[in-house]
Amino acid sequence: MVEKLISFSLKNRLIVLLVAAGLFGLGIYSVQQNPIDAIPDLSENQVIVFTEWMGRSPQVIEAQVTYPLVSNLQGIPKVKNIRGASMFGMSFVYIIFEDNVDTYWARTRVLERLNYAQRLLPQDVVPTLGPDGTGVGHIFWYHFETNGMDLGEQRALQDWYVKFALQTVPGVAEVASFGGFEKQYQLVLDPLKMQYYNVSMMEVMNAVKSNNNDVGGRKFEMSNMSYIVRGLGYIRNIKDVENIAIKNYNAVPVRVKDIGSIQMGGDLRLGIFDENGKGEVVGGIVVMRYGENADKVIHAVKEKMKEVEKGLPEGVSFKTSYDRSELIGKAIASVKGTLIEEMIAVSLVILIFLFHWRSALIILIQLPISVAVGFILLEALGISSNIMSLTGIALAIGVVVDDGIVMVENSYRNISEKQEEMVNSEESD
Repeated sequence: MVEKLISFSLKNRLIVLLVAAGLFGLGIYSVQQNPIDAIPDLSENQVIVFTEWMGRSPQVIEAQVTYPLVSNLQGIPKVKNIRGASMFGMSFVYIIFEDNVDTYWARTRVLERLNYAQRLLPQDVVPTLGPDGTGVGHIFWYHFETNGMDLGEQRALQDWYVKFALQTVPGVAEVASFGGFEKQYQLVLDPLKMQYYNVSMMEVMNAVKSNNNDVGGRKFEMSNMSYIVRGLGYIRNIKDVENIAIKNYNAVPVRVKDIGSIQMGGDLRLGIFDENGKGEVVGGIVVMRYGENADKVIHAVKEKMKEVEKGLPEGVSFKTSYDRSELIGKAIASVKGTLIEEMIAVSLVILIFLFHWRSALIILIQLPISVAVGFILLEALGISSNIMSLTGIALAIGVVVDDGIVMVENSYRNISEKQEEMVNSEESD
């Protein structure tokens, strides 16, 4: 079989060259299409269900949220394990699927079961699915550099402008904000005034909630013109909150400012983000969607940030905190450098010991084609190019040339011996 293959290759050199060129071209295409990342994704195939119920202890969260969800998510097809974690005000449920299960099929099955489990939870508690990313999906971190802007303003800029813009980049599953203060209206109520006016906490909450709303009316016609009546009630500043009426006390309206004070403040924080001990910063974490090309997503995010930066206030700019594309570029450069070094070393060895440039050319052609075939198989099997796979290719380059050197040297020796025999036979004749 091997003899026939060698004989066919020698008799049909053009076909062999065309096949080699086709493999090399397909390899280049596979390199461009294959997802490139620095870190191999060895995380489990999981779907995360997140539930928030602020102000409740871990024991209450466990009993009323985590346990009902875990017990009712049992029985989903192709599930290996379900894990639950309860903490102050939050619940996390991790549904681990088998490795061959499609991620979005798994998320659909979990959503179907959550529709049933929703009725078992407390009122106004809504479980949500986590982003369709993995544990190694944090590919890019950034923060703001400002000229003294307030941390609350920076967080508002991140949450209501930058975050929404970056989430439109293809391949981005989520942009998680960090640092700063989340602005909120804070009502500081006086218990003595509430007791004097006979106002309960629930009445204050309902009044504020119901007054922060726009309402619609009907249309009426007057002087051949149509008018639409609307009630504008959205809260715009502290004064609007202060003037909200709660109830009547002896025919006099009791407003929010009569029973307490209102101020702008920040939400409760469980931590801060600091840059090299210089102070707090505000920024975001870009999470890549499962199965995407990390290098392409990072470059697309950077291009989008250039557009977004034009709309930032004067003196505010982006600064990169973590960029995985640098590690990806170094990994690719390492493989390229190893390939070039191997080609030079092999060429020198062949030229020194055989002193034959055509033999060296055979080995040089073999190296890039072998690497191209490796990337073709990576793309066909759905394996991303990462540190492990690229290192394997780099290590295999030295092994690939061994058989080529042996075969070329053996062929060169046999041809030389045959030529010497022919010369000797001619001289004897």
